[in-house]
Amino acid sequence: MKKENIYKFLYAVCIFLIVAFVIRLGTDYFKYDNTNNSAPFYAFIIERVVEFIVPSIVVFIVGKVMKKKYSK
Repeated sequence: MKKENIYKFLYAVCIFLIVAFVIRLGTDYFKYDNTNNSAPFYAFIIERVVEFIVPSIVVFIVGKVMKKKYSK
């Protein structure tokens, strides 16, 4: 892979992480039961944000930096 195209790969990883977040949160929603879980559902949302969205933001920023670096 050319160094000039690495940012495209990083953008694809970013999109994959966002899609994985939506899928995983959807499965958490269907498996969530108020009577069995003492934690509110927003705790699951916060956990998935830290697990998927924060790395996605980091990968996106690295992709932007790589794009700027190799566009010159």
